[in-house]
Amino acid sequence: MSTGRRVVITAAASGIGLAVAEAFAANGDRVHICDINEKALDEITVRNSAITATVCDVSDRSSVEAFVNAAADTLGGIDVLVNNAGVSGPTSPVEDMDPDQWEAVLAVNLTGTFNVTRLSIPYLKQSDAGVILMMSSLGGRFGYPNRSPYATTKRGLIALAETLALELGGDGVRVNVIAPGAVSGDRIQRVLQGRADSSGRSLDEVTADALSIQSVKRFVDPKDIAALALFLASEHARSISGQTVPIDGDSSAAA
Repeated sequence: MSTGRRVVITAAASGIGLAVAEAFAANGDRVHICDINEKALDEITVRNSAITATVCDVSDRSSVEAFVNAAADTLGGIDVLVNNAGVSGPTSPVEDMDPDQWEAVLAVNLTGTFNVTRLSIPYLKQSDAGVILMMSSLGGRFGYPNRSPYATTKRGLIALAETLALELGGDGVRVNVIAPGAVSGDRIQRVLQGRADSSGRSLDEVTADALSIQSVKRFVDPKDIAALALFLASEHARSISGQTVPIDGDSSAAA
């Protein structure tokens, strides 16, 4: 059913963000997205008239301010905010971690999300059905060896969402977290092929190994994540707030 909501999504030029944007647009909502990839944004907005866009680096506070202002002006307010922006960061044990790389991950994944949300809250409070969704991950639910900046920021998003749910519940704004596992697509295939090439094993072997932590032996479809976002933003989820919803094939670890 078309709802005509005003939806803002970060890092939505590809992958999960794009799937979520297209799902809301198909639902009859108006969507304003951002990304650092200007060319991709141009292609998306030409292809889909329900989606508008602003180039934004969420690690830059002034860029975030311009984005949120543009989104609110273009849409006439904000009903739903989906914080999807994030980077995977370096792979290294903590003792060898480059502090600059650590801070770069925090700047995007955590501080960037904080700033987008902080600036969007006044508009969300004015909405009749304000919703904030945070995109965490399996790495935010479990320790993740050699991926401390990523795991720390994704866990931090859960704490931020739980805090916001308490702060904003009285204003009718709900806040929840989506925590995907490994997502199907080109990225996971490149990762698996790299593991196969470096280990001398077959692609099938490393894929089976990657899925061994899951009871459901498939990677997550971005469209399923988008469908979950639609549900959590809908009136059917009006009593759900402060929750982290895994969508990871019943995974038992981050790897």
